[in-house]
Amino acid sequence: MRRPNGLARAAVRFKPASFAGTFVALMMAALIVSACGILLETGIRASVPPVRYAKAPVVVAADQSVRITVGSGEERYEATAPLPDAARVDAALAAKAARVPGVEAAVPDFTFPVRHEDGALTGHGWGAHVFTGAALTSGTAPRTGEVVLDAAAARAAKAAVGDTVTLETAAGRAHFRVSGLAKAGNGDVAGGATAWFADHRSPALAGHPGKADAVAVLGEDGADTGALAAGVREALAGSAAKVHTGDARGGVEDRGLGFAKEALTALGGSFGGIAATVAVFTASGTVALSVAQRAREFALLRAVGATPRQIRRAVSAEALLVAPLAGLVGCLPGIGLARWWFGQLKERGAVPGQVDLHVSGIPLVAAVGTGLLTALVAGWAAGRRPARIKPGQALTEASVERLRPGRVRTALGVVALAGGGFLTVLASGSAGDDAANASLGVVMLFMLAVALLGPLVARLCAELFGLLLRGGGAAGSLAAANSRTNARRLSSAIIPIVLAMAFASTLVFLHTSESHVAAKQLRAGVTADHVVTHPAGLPAGSVERAARVPGVEAAVGLLDTQVIVPVGSGGDRWLQATATQGVTGTGAALARVQDLDVRDGSLDRIGEGRVAVDRILASSAKVKVGDKLPMYLPDGTRTSPEVVAVYGRGLGLAAVTMDRAFLAGHVTSGFDSTLLVRGGEAASLAPLGEVTDASGYAVRQTTDRELNAWANYTMAAVLGGFAAVAALNTLVMTVLDRRRELGMLRLVGATARQVKGMLRWEGLLVGVSGVVLGSAIAAATLIPMMRGLTGEAPHVPPLVYGSFAAAAVGLVLLAVTLPARGVLRVRRG
Repeated sequence: MRRPNGLARAAVRFKPASFAGTFVALMMAALIVSACGILLETGIRASVPPVRYAKAPVVVAADQSVRITVGSGEERYEATAPLPDAARVDAALAAKAARVPGVEAAVPDFTFPVRHEDGALTGHGWGAHVFTGAALTSGTAPRTGEVVLDAAAARAAKAAVGDTVTLETAAGRAHFRVSGLAKAGNGDVAGGATAWFADHRSPALAGHPGKADAVAVLGEDGADTGALAAGVREALAGSAAKVHTGDARGGVEDRGLGFAKEALTALGGSFGGIAATVAVFTASGTVALSVAQRAREFALLRAVGATPRQIRRAVSAEALLVAPLAGLVGCLPGIGLARWWFGQLKERGAVPGQVDLHVSGIPLVAAVGTGLLTALVAGWAAGRRPARIKPGQALTEASVERLRPGRVRTALGVVALAGGGFLTVLASGSAGDDAANASLGVVMLFMLAVALLGPLVARLCAELFGLLLRGGGAAGSLAAANSRTNARRLSSAIIPIVLAMAFASTLVFLHTSESHVAAKQLRAGVTADHVVTHPAGLPAGSVERAARVPGVEAAVGLLDTQVIVPVGSGGDRWLQATATQGVTGTGAALARVQDLDVRDGSLDRIGEGRVAVDRILASSAKVKVGDKLPMYLPDGTRTSPEVVAVYGRGLGLAAVTMDRAFLAGHVTSGFDSTLLVRGGEAASLAPLGEVTDASGYAVRQTTDRELNAWANYTMAAVLGGFAAVAALNTLVMTVLDRRRELGMLRLVGATARQVKGMLRWEGLLVGVSGVVLGSAIAAATLIPMMRGLTGEAPHVPPLVYGSFAAAAVGLVLLAVTLPARGVLRVRRG
């Protein structure tokens, strides 16, 4: 008798097709796990080197995240979300920091948008020149009512030292004398469009009196950065300001880092968790199939004296032979996938250009270890029965497939099925994010149920579709009989197709449904005759200027931004970034240019401390008209305005509508984003910016939204592609394992054409069954989710769905036809 490791090597050598399939499955699992792990680690470790603050060893800034405590007791944790805009610190902290021993200077830093006619400039306080390196080329530093321009700004304004320019800031339009010209330094806008103002005037010009973006602390020669930071931290204790050193300074000046870290950790963690679960789940099924295909060999080994322990050790040795190599091979394309995905995020601006992909051994070891553990557990579970039962019984079961799955497996499958049904009912009765959260569990539980009850599901499909197969002649009848008597084999082929169809449909049609409703709401919601926009923001006083145009009946300015709202209840609460519009004008004027579909309350009461919200947000935050809505303004300021109206078109327009004056002091740019006008002529409004009608504006907004669809499609492609490869792999393994059966059919008189026809009918049964089951799971997930999120049924483009179904069926037919030709050719030879 061979030793267990010798049995394993012999099995790999004499059953290469079976182990090739296992190798491919484990390799694909490692690919998915390593790629998502790399993105997750990059999100955790992401940093950008400081540029503007490179010469300031210590930087003081406000916390750029919102934090709330969720849960209680041992389940208590802190939920965080990056702020939509910059949080600022008290400019007076600079004086406190300057008194710390070893500090040479502490300079408050200001950055804010400035308009000049049709152009945009970036404004700074002149004091920043001591750490950025900006230097005068002529003239003097600015004082009250003065400005220093760089060369590009001076050319655009056609101004020289001593001239007067008209600039617009958050403080309004004013005339400034050009006191000097300067060369930009580190962190200033390269190539120009930069203006410097007196430090004591910069907070007011930025629209945040008494506030600074940050405080740059410069040390004396030889000062230790650690000691300097500790001293500053002690001096500012109680101010809630954060002290940063090293690469953490880069996160202060590049706020995109916070969003990048959130996106990468969500992609690598949340999506990665689902993808890894699917990968492990599919790989374990392939390993189990590989072991099950060798039930006859195990039975013979038991008959000639192999002990149960030797069988189990042989299966474990097989896993140790195949899994590590498969994992290592899978990590290479996993790194490639992570690099491609990371590059796509960079191209779309989701990740700052200075952030690098971090590839270490941690996710690679995790990927290889996951594959090995999967192979060991799946192999042990599949080999447990042939190793345990008596040799005679093992031989009997190897020749005739068991009709019923195990009791434990059946019980777990029924529980998963019941759980999916319960969550479907729960999601159907919920609204907003509660419905979405419940629906996410639906797809996972139903998929688990299909996997556990696979043989029963496959047998049911074979019985139902077998009635149709009998109409396919002799080949169809053979396919129907084979499918009924080999339900386990059939289920191994169906499950990957169900996975691919369910996940791809859920991800893609989630996006198409939201986009469809948003576009419809946008078209119905914008009732203005003219929409005015400008890349640099609309000039100050645009609403008043538009209102004076002959024929104009109503003009309303919109300042677009986001607020953060705590949603959910109890221990299941989270922070949701919510689209917000600040309105310049009355509620009555807003109603003439926007139809928000008010369901309760009145827009006329919108004002300081009073807001209107979308019904979905109201449901998620558990508020109604008259309640206080806790929220964080764009700069992190906490407030609880009263809800005075609830409306129904928040997905297409904005989920929160508030008074612009209540919002303006909490954003970086105080210039309106959009001007909606009823009446008047477009030509008369052209001096304010680009003028279009409501339909043109809706098309442009919809196009911008569609540019973000790649994320859903990419995730669908990753999951669907993996499941498709798994299905292909499983089907090829199944066909190659049937050499003896196909040869027997040829010996008893079946023609090669009939055998191929039988396989095609079987493939059609597998493909159609997988499409139907996957579509049912996607529908059970999407219908309650979309009802809760949008109040409408999912929007499923027929061509997209048809392409999914055709691809699934075509893949199956290809996977059974090509290996069958090779098998039959060998048999004929």
